[in-house]
Amino acid sequence: MKLSSIRIPSPHKRDILFLTLSGVFLTSLVLGNVIGTTKFITLFTLDLPPWLRDLTPSLVRDGSLYVMSIPVGLIAYPFTFLVTDMISELFGRKKAQGVVWVGFFMNLYMIGLMSAAHIFPNTYGVSGGLELIDGVYEFLIANTLSSMFAYLVAQSVDVRLYHFWKRLTKGKYLWLRNNGSTMISQLVDSTAILSILYMTGNLGENVSTAGALIILILNSYIFKFFFALFDTPILYAGVWFFKAYDEDPEGNELYS
Repeated sequence: MKLSSIRIPSPHKRDILFLTLSGVFLTSLVLGNVIGTTKFITLFTLDLPPWLRDLTPSLVRDGSLYVMSIPVGLIAYPFTFLVTDMISELFGRKKAQGVVWVGFFMNLYMIGLMSAAHIFPNTYGVSGGLELIDGVYEFLIANTLSSMFAYLVAQSVDVRLYHFWKRLTKGKYLWLRNNGSTMISQLVDSTAILSILYMTGNLGENVSTAGALIILILNSYIFKFFFALFDTPILYAGVWFFKAYDEDPEGNELYS
């Protein structure tokens, strides 16, 4: 298939593109909620100089080593902001906000399915991972219920800020609306979700004070901040590649 043929829009191809972006969004969202805070992973360590060591809280360092530690569910979640920005750019605010609401109800649907699986009695001698699925269910319920409010607020903030910047700049400066919306909305998300998990006792035993919570929020946000910077070229490439699919009702075009 020639590159030019992929970029020629048609109703069918436009639908496939929208469904694919929505599928990436929903998969990232659901996976992030399923695995959530079941595990914290170390992305990298950094040997701190003495002057910086004293300023770095012990929660995120091991001796002189700074530890970039994030919940494993956070790996998937930033992709949701990238996708909503791309849907916002190519298909407009209403469709982007619609995908956000679909994601919210898909979380409810997932909770319903997992609750039904948990309620039905176990068939003794047949189940191969009963303790595993019970553990996943406990984490899933706590994480999903805690994150649903944070998710809905943060993603709605992202979509609205994106289009605020787009209207203000008359469709120019994609990097500004991408980073300006994502960086603010992800700070809202990090603060909301970790605060809720802290208040419900669903964080580790080392996170027992408000100070430790703030450190965890900042550490989580640092990862999201740099991800937002790195995803800007991806967004530019995607918008350029699919520019013929643009159906922005506001009539703005980044590439003319």
